[in-house]
Amino acid sequence: MGLAATGSRELAYEVAKATAQEISACGINLILGPCLDVLTNARNQPLGVRTSGDDPQEVSSYGIASMNGYKEAGLATMGKHFPSYGSLEFLGSALDVPTITESLEQLSLNALVPFRNAIKEGLDAMMVGGCAMSSVGLNVMHACLSEQVVNDLLRNDLQFEGVVISDCLEMEALSHNIGVGGGTVMAVNAGCDIVLLCRSYVHQQEALEGFKLGIDNFNISLDRVEVSLKRILALKAKCTTWEKALNPPGIELLSKLQPSHTPLSTRAYNASITVVKDKNRLLPLSNILEPDDELLLLTPLVKPLAASAAARALSDQVTSDSPEPHIWERSSSVMSGERVFRELGRSLARQRNGRVLHTSYTANGVRPQHENLINRAGAVIVVTADANRNLYQHGFTRHVSMICNMQYTSGGEKREKPLIVIAVSSPYDFAMEQSIGTYVCTYDFTETALVSLVKVLYGEFSAAGSLPGTISQSQKLSQSRQHWLVENFNEERDAAGLDVLIKSSAEGITPGMQSELSGATSSSFTLRDPDILEQHFVVRNSSTHALYGFCATYFFKATGTGVIGAIFVDAGRRKLSIGHSLHNRAIRTLLQREGIKRFQLGSRLPSIYLGIPTSHGGERRRQRSWFANLGWNTALSRSVCSMIARNLATWSPPPGMAKSLQSAGADFDLVYGAGYADAVLDHIKTNNRQGLAEVYKMALNDPSACGIIRAKRPEDGALVGTVVLYNIQSQLADFVPAMKDVGELTGGISSPVISPSVGEYSTLLQGLILLGMRQIKQQGCGACILDYMDGDGNFDGLSAMGFSVLHNFEEVSCDAATWTMVPPT
Repeated sequence: MGLAATGSRELAYEVAKATAQEISACGINLILGPCLDVLTNARNQPLGVRTSGDDPQEVSSYGIASMNGYKEAGLATMGKHFPSYGSLEFLGSALDVPTITESLEQLSLNALVPFRNAIKEGLDAMMVGGCAMSSVGLNVMHACLSEQVVNDLLRNDLQFEGVVISDCLEMEALSHNIGVGGGTVMAVNAGCDIVLLCRSYVHQQEALEGFKLGIDNFNISLDRVEVSLKRILALKAKCTTWEKALNPPGIELLSKLQPSHTPLSTRAYNASITVVKDKNRLLPLSNILEPDDELLLLTPLVKPLAASAAARALSDQVTSDSPEPHIWERSSSVMSGERVFRELGRSLARQRNGRVLHTSYTANGVRPQHENLINRAGAVIVVTADANRNLYQHGFTRHVSMICNMQYTSGGEKREKPLIVIAVSSPYDFAMEQSIGTYVCTYDFTETALVSLVKVLYGEFSAAGSLPGTISQSQKLSQSRQHWLVENFNEERDAAGLDVLIKSSAEGITPGMQSELSGATSSSFTLRDPDILEQHFVVRNSSTHALYGFCATYFFKATGTGVIGAIFVDAGRRKLSIGHSLHNRAIRTLLQREGIKRFQLGSRLPSIYLGIPTSHGGERRRQRSWFANLGWNTALSRSVCSMIARNLATWSPPPGMAKSLQSAGADFDLVYGAGYADAVLDHIKTNNRQGLAEVYKMALNDPSACGIIRAKRPEDGALVGTVVLYNIQSQLADFVPAMKDVGELTGGISSPVISPSVGEYSTLLQGLILLGMRQIKQQGCGACILDYMDGDGNFDGLSAMGFSVLHNFEEVSCDAATWTMVPPT
């Protein structure tokens, strides 16, 4: 990512070539790179800064530049981690496999782009990841063990003819679920030519024994082994010979390369340092510090990088339980609290006369000692390393920012203390945080990176790096915008105009696609629920009464959630800032709601836009970027969808599914009316999702058209699962326009809630929905809609029951307390 921040493909090529020359001198002829993952979900990702960013074309171009550099130096290259580690969902413990929940169509439009392009440019080998894949029509436990991924997708669809290497079979989830021996046999049969085992000799022996047993038992054919052998020998012939492999040039060549490679490394690091923002012109530090002022450096406790000198200083002891600074040397003006960043403190101190105070911080937060040091310092530097994954760093930095903002002079005048936040790993830590005025990114914390950082901080050269990918676009100066008059929606005045706008928006969709607005009317957005505060906005032509744009907002009191349930603009008037003006008004309104806890894009009620639509190919990226520029962290989105089952007249349950209901360990019944409200509403408290309680209350108060299917534990009658049924005559159906757009009598299933104590979650969920489908079929309906489902699993079971995806969305939410892009009044 640091190389992508330089903006230079030529520099990426040079660095890759130099790297390859050095490791080739050590006798290595295959490099496990480049990394071709597209970071579409920044939350809890293992990739860190190994990826070039979230733009598939940018990842592709830097990946190919690196690949060509490696090849120029004579190395064989390997792309990773197919089909992508950039959008993994971590759904459970370490023993649960990280999962790709995107469909093959979604992957093809985004994550597979760099892999496809690298293959065309001559990539030698491909590492297939050990992640799971779960989407409609695809259910893979481990990608590298799946013939569907290795043979069908990679070999056949992407036309890859090189060597396939498995991910490490020692990963905990894989070895625990399958075992290394069995995994080896599965990997070979899936199409892997090389099976990777990184560390344990015991596991390597187990893999060899499993491989031998697979051949002896005819689980692996000799023809299959021969195919892989030919590929591997062809790769060896391209990159090495026995003479070359047994006689690497070693130290002699390395000593000749070093004089030219060291300046290249420095040039690359210097070009990568990125000053994302510096609102109050705190840089260089000479702008804000007097010679005698103290500078405070606060750093997290992190493990040293392998390339760091700190990693070799294992004899040094670190005090991790106290933020008290420690004296390095009697004569030194610098105090240290953290080994990894010790040299950073020393470098800062060497550049100035005043003292540099350096101490660490931990998950214990801001301690009194920290506050004392902040109060005495002239300026504060906070270092973060992957704060999105180490949330204590995020909280600590915001707390320090608050303290710095509340400083006063001796005369009682408020004076903000200069604060500089430096992200030394992921640039996503505070890129969108408006309360942080000065934000710098280094992309790693090796000594060379930190030396370049110090030079930027003291003004020896200006930072030239820029944030890679789409995130950089949101940091650029906003184009001048028109500020449209936004008015409150008046139903009597605006209903007819809104109906026209809805119809034209629905008809203007890409041919062959179905609009989320199909079947909707102006009344679809008006809930009239006492537990929901709703306020909607329009931009209109006051002369013709035509509506140019509409935005619906809801505040759900039960969960403290402020929701933008819809925002759409007349197709002929887009890119004129109408949507921007509507969004600003919506955010200002929601911020004023008493008890607001979180914001959300997309609503379960009304069930029109469950989030940012993702079914429309290239439009998806444009919309994600648009919302990202307005302050939404779209990298942390959550997949949701609506589904439909048709042809109920001829539908029957899948074979064996009815029997599997017995293993769910529950009794089922169907109830109607408010008399069952207490037990049902008490049960759904286990799920605090927006709109859930309101859907159930609406159903309970409409017994003639709605019912609740309940699953009860036989031994005590406790509810362990519920789902809402409703027909076209129900009040609930008014807010699910898809019900009216199917073209035949349709029933609805909504909001399944399964108790966390249930072991067989999928079985019970499928049981509730199966019983719902039976009821809807008995009512003479030809179709059934599931109006809201998590997009991260259970698709295979639902597909087997006859459901297909109607619309896909990305639900985006954030903490209202941390929302920073407050629109002007």
